[in-house]
Formats: sequence, structure tokens, C-alpha cells
Amino acid sequence: MVTAIVFVKADVARIPEVAEQLAALDGVSEVYSVTGQIDLIALVRVSNHDQVADVVADRINKVPGVLSTETHIAFRAYSSHDLEAAFSLGAD
Repeated sequence: MVTAIVFVKADVARIPEVAEQLAALDGVSEVYSVTGQIDLIALVRVSNHDQVADVVADRINKVPGVLSTETHIAFRAYSSHDLEAAFSLGAD
């Protein structure tokens, strides 16, 4: 499984519509509106790197209102759930 974090700059007047369209795309698991230099963050989860290119270049970038994207590929996932399991002594 490949996870990509895609920063999206969008037409400010269209952010809600852009977010909904992005969330409906195959391969996009979540979309967040955020503060700062970007408007939206889309999480892309697919089987391989070629599919990341398909989702970002062929789908996300073609959504009306998307002005630009910046894609980051995740190497490893860390979460508090994973850390709890790693340090568990097996006692309840």
C-alpha cells in the first residue's frame, strides 16, 4: 500500500466543492480543509506508485478549482495505536 499526502491549493470561492469532488475520487481516502499556505490536504491510498500518478496527475489536478498540488509519499506510518502495541507487555 502506498500512501501519498497531497497538498492542494484551490480557488478560495470553490473550496467546499473542490473538497467534495476530491473525496469522491477513487484512490482518495480522506480530504481535510486546513489553515496555512494550502487549502486542502488529500490522502491518497493506492496499491502502487503508478496509481499515485494516475490519481494525482490524471484526476486531482483535473478537478475544476484545483490551482496546484504538491505530493509527498509516505515511507512509514506511526500512530499511538502502533506504539501501544509495540510496547505492550501482554498484561491486561
